[in-house]
Order: sequence, then structure tokens, then C-alpha cells
Amino acid sequence: MTKPEPVFALIDCNSFYASCERVFRPDLAKTPIVVLSNNDGCVIARSYDAKPFVKMGQPFFQIKDHLRRNGVVAFSSNYALY
Repeated sequence: MTKPEPVFALIDCNSFYASCERVFRPDLAKTPIVVLSNNDGCVIARSYDAKPFVKMGQPFFQIKDHLRRNGVVAFSSNYALY
């Protein structure tokens, strides 16, 4: 009997970190959200409804007020969750 070849899979999930945050905050299902990098430096994930308001990689300190005015909620990254 031959040993089976290993199988590898790559899964690319759009807005994954933002979607994970919403699982634990269902009250934000209709609210645009972003997830920030370590130490809340920049945006690393956006929900689909947040994309018109913020670009990937934007520094949080530069857009904090803009997000608040547009009702976008920011989360610190939680890598244990993802």
C-alpha cells in the first residue's frame, strides 16, 4: 500500500478579521467596522460597508475623526480570535 500524498489548501477570505469581530458583536451586523494592526497603528481589515470610508493601511491616528463622523467602529486586532 502506498502512502497518500499530502493535500494542501489555501483559503482566502475577504474581510476575514472584520467578519470574525462581527460574530462576537452581532449588534454591529449593519455597522461599518475596521480592524487595526498591532498597537492600533493602521487599518488591516475592513467590512464591505466600511470600504467607501477608509483605505487599507491608512494610519488610524489620521482617520480616527473621519471614521467617527461616518459611524465606522474600530477594533484592536485580536489574533487569538482569528
